[in-house]
Amino acid sequence: AKIIEIAKRLSLQAARGGAGGERLCQKHHEALKLFCEEDQTPICLVCRESQAHRVHAVVPIEEAAEEYKEKFQAHVQILKDRQEKLLGLKMAEEGKSL
Repeated sequence: AKIIEIAKRLSLQAARGGAGGERLCQKHHEALKLFCEEDQTPICLVCRESQAHRVHAVVPIEEAAEEYKEKFQAHVQILKDRQEKLLGLKMAEEGKSL
């Protein structure tokens, strides 16, 4: 009976795309398609209607991923610029000491 139950769960996950890398809600076993901006966590459609997230700002998870990707790229560029500036200062100081 346990093996049958496990097989049913695995086939259900595969049918929903869970085996393809799509994460499922641990509570409702639904696909995590939304992102709660207040809690900074992915949620499923059932969680969205729950008391915990009903009044929170929620966006599609793909939109949130794109937004965070852009933010990370901007921060990486800032850090690269700082690194270049520091390397320039280091080389200038090394030149003075020579």
